[in-house]
Amino acid sequence: MLHLPELHERPVEDCGEGKFITSSTRMDFPAAQAKPAADGKIIYYPPGVKEITDKITNDEVVKRLKMVVKTFMDMDQDSEDEKQQYLPLALHLASEFFLRNPNKDVRLLVACCLADIFRIYAPEAPYTSHDKLKDIFLFITRQLKGLEDTKSPQFNRYFYLLENLAWVKSYNICFELEDCNEIFIQLFRTLFSVINNSHNQKVQMHMLDLMSSIIMEGDGVTQELLDSILINLIPAHKNLNKQAFDLAKVLLKRTVQTIEPCIANFFNQVLVLGKSSVSDLSEHVFDLIQELFAIDPHLLLSVMPQLEFKLKSNDGEERLAVVRLLAKLFGSKDSDLATQNRPLWQCFLGRFNDIHVPVRLESVKFASHCLMNHPDLAKDLTEYLKVRSHDPEEAIRHDVIVTIITAGKRDLSLVNDQLLGFVRERTLDKRWRVRKEAMMGLAQLYKKYCLHAEAGKDAAEKVSWIKDKLLHIYYQNSIDDKLLVEKIFAQYLVPHNLETEERMKCLYYLYASLDPNAVKALNEMWKCQNMLRSHVRELLDLHKQPTSEANSAAMFGKLMTIAKNLPDPGKAQDFVKKFNQVLGDDEKLQSQLELLISPTCSCKQADICVREIARKLANPKQPTNPFLEMVKFLLERIAPVHIDSEAISALVKLMNKSIEGTADDEEEGVSPDTAIRAGLELLKVLSFTHPTSFHSAETYESLLQCLRMEDDKVAEAAIQIFRNTGHKIETDLPQIRSTLIPILHQKAKRGTPHQAKQAVHCIHAIFSNKEVQLAQIFEPLSRSLNADVPEQLITPLVSLGHISMLAPDQFASPMKSVVANFIVKDLLMNDRSTGEKNGKLWSPDEEVSPEVLAKVQAIKLLVRWLLGMKNNQSKSANSTLRLLSAMLVSEGDLTEQKRISKSDMSRLRLAAGSAIMKLAQEPCYHEIITPEQFQLCALVINDECYQVRQIFAQKLHKALAKLLLPLEYMAIFALCAKDPVKERRAHARQCLLKNISIRREYIKQNPMANEKLLSLLPEYVVPYMIHLLAHDPDFTKPQDVDQLRDVKECLWFMLEVLMTKNENNSHAFMKKMAENIKLTRDAQSPDEPKANEKLYTVCDVALCVINSKSALCNADSPKDPVLPTKFFTQPEKDFCNDRNYISEETRVLLLTGKPKPTVVLGTVNKPLSATGRRPYIRTAGSETGSNISVNSELSSSAGNRSREQSSDISETGVSENDENPVRIISVTPAKTEPVKNKEINSDQATQGNSTERGKKRPATASGTENIHQKPEEKNVDETGPSLAAKTRRGRPPKPEPQGTTAKNEEANKPPVRGRKRAAVSQESPGSLEAGNAKAPKQQDTAKKPAAAQRQIDLQRSQVLGSDGDSLLEIDSSPEFSQNAMDLFKACGSSQEDTEDTEIAEGGFPKV
Repeated sequence: MLHLPELHERPVEDCGEGKFITSSTRMDFPAAQAKPAADGKIIYYPPGVKEITDKITNDEVVKRLKMVVKTFMDMDQDSEDEKQQYLPLALHLASEFFLRNPNKDVRLLVACCLADIFRIYAPEAPYTSHDKLKDIFLFITRQLKGLEDTKSPQFNRYFYLLENLAWVKSYNICFELEDCNEIFIQLFRTLFSVINNSHNQKVQMHMLDLMSSIIMEGDGVTQELLDSILINLIPAHKNLNKQAFDLAKVLLKRTVQTIEPCIANFFNQVLVLGKSSVSDLSEHVFDLIQELFAIDPHLLLSVMPQLEFKLKSNDGEERLAVVRLLAKLFGSKDSDLATQNRPLWQCFLGRFNDIHVPVRLESVKFASHCLMNHPDLAKDLTEYLKVRSHDPEEAIRHDVIVTIITAGKRDLSLVNDQLLGFVRERTLDKRWRVRKEAMMGLAQLYKKYCLHAEAGKDAAEKVSWIKDKLLHIYYQNSIDDKLLVEKIFAQYLVPHNLETEERMKCLYYLYASLDPNAVKALNEMWKCQNMLRSHVRELLDLHKQPTSEANSAAMFGKLMTIAKNLPDPGKAQDFVKKFNQVLGDDEKLQSQLELLISPTCSCKQADICVREIARKLANPKQPTNPFLEMVKFLLERIAPVHIDSEAISALVKLMNKSIEGTADDEEEGVSPDTAIRAGLELLKVLSFTHPTSFHSAETYESLLQCLRMEDDKVAEAAIQIFRNTGHKIETDLPQIRSTLIPILHQKAKRGTPHQAKQAVHCIHAIFSNKEVQLAQIFEPLSRSLNADVPEQLITPLVSLGHISMLAPDQFASPMKSVVANFIVKDLLMNDRSTGEKNGKLWSPDEEVSPEVLAKVQAIKLLVRWLLGMKNNQSKSANSTLRLLSAMLVSEGDLTEQKRISKSDMSRLRLAAGSAIMKLAQEPCYHEIITPEQFQLCALVINDECYQVRQIFAQKLHKALAKLLLPLEYMAIFALCAKDPVKERRAHARQCLLKNISIRREYIKQNPMANEKLLSLLPEYVVPYMIHLLAHDPDFTKPQDVDQLRDVKECLWFMLEVLMTKNENNSHAFMKKMAENIKLTRDAQSPDEPKANEKLYTVCDVALCVINSKSALCNADSPKDPVLPTKFFTQPEKDFCNDRNYISEETRVLLLTGKPKPTVVLGTVNKPLSATGRRPYIRTAGSETGSNISVNSELSSSAGNRSREQSSDISETGVSENDENPVRIISVTPAKTEPVKNKEINSDQATQGNSTERGKKRPATASGTENIHQKPEEKNVDETGPSLAAKTRRGRPPKPEPQGTTAKNEEANKPPVRGRKRAAVSQESPGSLEAGNAKAPKQQDTAKKPAAAQRQIDLQRSQVLGSDGDSLLEIDSSPEFSQNAMDLFKACGSSQEDTEDTEIAEGGFPKV
């Protein structure tokens, strides 16, 4: 059925003869002229039109047809007479002559006539033959190709043709034809091919009308016809003809209801049934789905469930294609597919965990767009991104970071804290590429939201942790990490391209807001850069010296040191050598480099120098120049891009504003006091690295103002800055000098201890008449010492000690009388006050009594006095060492009057042990330290007080790392195997690793070190360790298996680290040392058989361990080891010791282990909440745990052997040094099997008032009524409190695994003071210590209430070593922060393990 709209006003048309008519124009023609047709019918032509036949020329045909077109154009459906009259003409125009005419003008005019004929004769066409109709419509369709050229003279006629067909919907008559689809396909293809950007809106609308009527009024859309539409959506076609794409897009939108089932059928055939042959577009289904979804999601209502089916395909590539498609659909800006189709969304999220790597990678990439376009879906994505942030594939972890950072840079609100946490974790990834991306991404976020404050204070607060985290990474060992942190600091945290005032303001408030560990990292960064500058300066100095072999060797060593500070040290060595060669040949380059590292170089000069040096070394023919890149790394590290004289002046002005209260401190998020203190600390650090930049009157005036402030910290920092930078004050700034001297005198006499120390050192460093100045301080202080007022004694003792150390020639003799008459006799040997008996083993600094603080400073004064003298001519050192040893033997109570508290005793033990260790750093004193004194010092690392062990170990490590202590002191770390706290053992192991690597590296870098291998080679620690363990007070019975197992654990604690690598056949070397020791005698007790037996037994245990752990130890030793004569006698010629001191059965037990009972601590009123953990992997079945229900005021607990590591005190829930003591009641099982899963009820436990509290009980029936022995069980309930017991100084009692009551009683008699629970004392009553507190005597138990559980004070802080590696160090001074984060966790983690590393609170991997 043809529809004829009313044509009121048709467009103006060109008639071809220069005349124009409109559809509303009506013209009267003369009567039509009749002409006979070929079939005998009469054809009536319009008036003036002659017959049109093949006998006339084309021009004539065109001329006559134009008149015919004009006639038909003016006719309408109501002209019945005319319709009948011109019917033969209409039939004639459809003849072959016209339809196949070669002239395109003829064909165009005929097509226009035919279009009007269909309009006039509607609804019935004058052509009844289906074939004829098909030919006519195909003919008309072919003419529509003329629409392509809009500049053609005939374009208006082509437009008229299209308009006529669209308005009348002429093609709808084709529905009656059987093969109408061929016509429609041809029509659609033609219209899509001719549409172009030169067509106006009307052309497009008519095309749409024409095609949409066919789609909407037909019975359906065939696949071929659908293909003719969809092919325009394929990217390749879309790019070729954008107008065709737009046309198809609008067409689909208009016909969505009709065409959707056809589209669904197509995708069903291809996606579900796999019939790719149904269409040539089958391979483009995913592209089509994407485009159709963008056009109108309703087009795919039935298709989406099919995609869910495809997401679960077994073909990885197919899943990948579907994921790529859905990523675009879900992530597009206006898509609500995730909310409309939750099942498909959940199925898609499952692909984040796909087994196929590319699928997971594509899923992660999608997340970025999704976060930016659909923030509401972030919650769904977070959990999946968390899993992928730990993906085994590096590329996926990398893209997770890119995804989160990209979204965060767009808008910080798009990423939640959890997502940022994933990036934070990846800064410790094992792969450099991932770490770098995470660090750079966080740096960019910080700069955008904190530095530039682009999103306000809330956003800045959200990412304020980034600065700390990035600086913490400087603790990592990788040089790449360190260099990247330096780059980030210079470009993002404190951009070096800012103006000086702005740059310093940024640094000032950054430093004030950093956490303590980040501050230490930043300080270490400046320290490392300054050290590298000094290396380069020394290299330039070597260039100025005459060429010699020694000079060349020194230069080579310096080049190797510099190369270590650059990325990829292996390649860097070659580049540094090349750079050194260039330096030698180019004096101008040398001068540029000298200017760059000179103390007076400004930041602007540094920038110019770097660019000039890089320009000289650049090679235009070599775009990528790795040599130049390496040199740039070096220049960036040594160039002073932040700090110069102008910068220091700006910092001082900022600090002055904070002091005056005119700064923007509050706006920057810090208090004025914090800003001032941090500013002084910052200046103090910079005074070490850039001392020359401080030399100005203005700067020193500001520092003098700080000296007068009440804040002790501020004044202390100011004095230290003067000390570091004031070398020219005396000559250049006399006014400052005259003001400074009285202030320093006042601080040295009445300031805080730290201020006094710095004041004395400052006077010694910057004044030429220092002897006079120090004497003016020494004399009044030495005369005014009064032990009755200890609180006024601490500062004078500090000042006197440092004065005697700095000027020994002048003050050593006067100090001797002070030491003899006051320090020892009046102060140390008297207890004037009674300590608080609260049972605590440690108290905070502010709670320590002034008398004890004075005694600690007195001990330090003795050490400083001796260190200043550096000789033992007066035998003062021997007396001091005897005094310190007596203090250790008496456990800190030198007078033995029992007036001093336990916490004060802990302080004094620590001071005595540290003092011996300090004296050992001086060679003249190390020689006179006896083996017994060394062993007493070593036992401090097993002290009952946690803090004593911790601080002593840190001091020991620090001195060893600087190569200040003799090698024998490294053997002390072997005793850490007995520490009950896992963190202490882990720390000791890291210290060992660090020390051994330092020594080995030192030997490699210093050829002269080979002459001192006995004191440097780490393997030489073995004989010291063997001797120390042989004299361990706990090692009393050489054949006792439990004691031997302790010895084996200590040996392996050290040997495990030493045997990591078999460098230079070191395994055989260590074995040879142990064998050689068996050919000597113990120099400490050469004629005592038991002492030598213990020594040889430890040797056999060591040999057993070495043989079991290494197959390479049986090789020949490269050289014969030398044994220290201080500990071992010379081998006797006829002496042969081939005896085995441990039986074969004992060897098996030592190597395989056996189940042993575990100590459990009973607490008062409160069950322990932390479980024991094993520190290291050991042989199965060697240890057991227990489940104990503590129900009474004091519950019984199972006994076990001494100092067993199996029970670790966890960091949470259990404290070692609480104010109330704990009691241990040991139960020795009647059988040899281990006891597990013991449940002890209060009413059946041994009561606290038993006759001999310190003694162990045999396993009697009454004592084991509720003890269920299950030796076959191997699993220990983790919830049961399992803690290591210690009698004194961290060492628990050692019960006999078998034996009689009498033996147990004998073994548990109280130990002699200073010999930790090994010897027997008849005078003192029996007592047993549990943890860090001894049980009260029997007669005291009725008077004193039972105490609460122990506490472990695990607050630690960390500093960096000289090369930037992590070292633990604690400051026992009052300013030590108890909340400092334990950065040892970062030091202890290996980057190879951080892929799945659990991250601690501070962002560091948990140990």
